[in-house]
Amino acid sequence: MAQLPDEIIASLQDSIACRELQIRQLSALLAPSLPNASTLIVHGGEATGKTMTMESILEAIGTPFAYVRSRECITTRHLLERTVSTTNQALQAQQDGERVDQAGGRCESISAFVVELQALLGRKGKFILVFDGIDRQREAAPALLPAIARLGEIIPNLTTILIVTVPHPHLLHRPGIPHIHFQPYTRAETLSILSKSPMTIHDSRSSSPSPNSQISTSDEDSEWLWARFVAAIWDSLGQTAARDVVSFRQVCSRLWKPFIQPILDGHYGAREFSKLTVRNKSLLQSEAALADSIVPIAPTAPNIKTTQGYPSTISCTESSLTAISNTASSYTLPYYPSYLLIAAYLASHNMPKHDVTLFSKSSLSKRRKRGGGTALTPHRVSKHRKVLRKLLGPQLFPLERLLAIFHSIVPQTFATGGADIMCQFATLVGLKLVVKSGGGGDVLEGGAKWRVNVGFEFVRELARGVGFDVERYLIE
Repeated sequence: MAQLPDEIIASLQDSIACRELQIRQLSALLAPSLPNASTLIVHGGEATGKTMTMESILEAIGTPFAYVRSRECITTRHLLERTVSTTNQALQAQQDGERVDQAGGRCESISAFVVELQALLGRKGKFILVFDGIDRQREAAPALLPAIARLGEIIPNLTTILIVTVPHPHLLHRPGIPHIHFQPYTRAETLSILSKSPMTIHDSRSSSPSPNSQISTSDEDSEWLWARFVAAIWDSLGQTAARDVVSFRQVCSRLWKPFIQPILDGHYGAREFSKLTVRNKSLLQSEAALADSIVPIAPTAPNIKTTQGYPSTISCTESSLTAISNTASSYTLPYYPSYLLIAAYLASHNMPKHDVTLFSKSSLSKRRKRGGGTALTPHRVSKHRKVLRKLLGPQLFPLERLLAIFHSIVPQTFATGGADIMCQFATLVGLKLVVKSGGGGDVLEGGAKWRVNVGFEFVRELARGVGFDVERYLIE
């Protein structure tokens, strides 16, 4: 099988890790000394090396090519005109600035696009046209991909390469097209790729020096620790949560500095990986590093109280507890919608017969029940075990009962008017915090039944934000 020289293939394999098979397949299919396929599909998930491998091989074989990225094109016309312009620039670069017969550049349809390419490539040698991410092209016409796949039938010296994520069945309405698959990296391949560019302890040391740090570390120690650290992160978090190599590298970068902080403080050495793992056990078990946030929250390591230079006890700082509480209560609502949602939760988890006992503002002497005693007199203990009300799930309630509970628990009179209350309730319905039984119809339709759609933990955090004790108004 004719392909590139072994020296070039070996150089490509050294620069592109874990893609030996794909490099040999592409070098054989795109060999300059052999007739090339008119269309080629390269497919695989995100961050699997498709773009880097393709660009490196195209530069190595020496055949003129044009590389078009679909994510940079807004419409189909933009894509076609960008392709013609990039092809023209590639031909001019090949002929060392000599003038090339330039086409008009206006491609209002696929037919005009084919005519423009024929005018540019009609009397030229081999040319490769690459469309990266063509399956995610915005406003793509249904006939765009099949038409691009047949360019090689009209222009014999043209090879079209389509880089896609998932090749759907009947994608191009044409059989017999070679496919090259870039499979996801395995655990060993991922660790091998990340080990080639390790993070060092020296960079973290220079950014946060510690007066107690007296341990000298070398680059070999950093590489040794980084390899084991990456393997531990993969086993604890990356195996099920990392989507690709890029996201896994970001997770490792976030956790690297908190992991080596005891080394910077002088408590452990760079080779004491087992002690560092035990010390940072909570760091490896938490999934906070997997969540992207606009406002970054740096993981705070707990303080270590030392006794004669050795770590003895661990105590969490106030900043770490604040970060944890801020992460836990990340959902807030305005003042009155908060009370509306609390009232909806109380209406769903309390029986209607307890409303007078819980929410009536009359005096206790006026709330006598038949047979003597008051409504708060404890009943006899039943012989049957009762299931907690909140474990039975939310029950249906009418809108009138919700409004009555709301006016009872709100600490001040809501004088804005009923229309504003209904508008805020409709907003809660739009956010799916309160759902209607049966669905359909108007949100404020009379006689409808409603059910709260949030749990107790959410309502408790919301009630604490407005200073309301929700547990006091729940009947177990």
